[in-house]
Amino acid sequence: MTVNGSLLNVLFLCTGNSCRSQMAEGWGRALGNHRIRFFSAGIEKHGLNECAVQVMAERGIDISQHQSKTLENLKEVEFDLIYTVCSHADQTCPSFSGSVRVIHVPFDDPPNMPVIGDDSLFHYRRVRDQIGQFVAELPDNIEETLAK
Repeated sequence: MTVNGSLLNVLFLCTGNSCRSQMAEGWGRALGNHRIRFFSAGIEKHGLNECAVQVMAERGIDISQHQSKTLENLKEVEFDLIYTVCSHADQTCPSFSGSVRVIHVPFDDPPNMPVIGDDSLFHYRRVRDQIGQFVAELPDNIEETLAK
């Protein structure tokens, strides 16, 4: 899959680039699609969420070296598709020039979910797996998404 003979650049955007967007980028890179380059950023920088790092490591995906970024850090990248993964990013997403598509795909924010029993990582794991499934299916659905 390419646009104009080049790789597709897909961005996952959230508020602080600390948890959900980092997990999505980690899944994308780990699944190794050679036709898509995956990135993540936030409207702001909040630093990397250590619980997100921990639950991704449980799936064999190391995001411990990821850095919290904003769109300013990725200004040289021309994105083909941007997924906002939280309502704040969806509502405050800046305008982009060109043919970039912005699509909102909300995921719960694990740090703001109530703890379930003794398992403080329950929501992190649940959201990690939901994001993983979404990212795994993305290459099969991307042509249709871009055609809309």
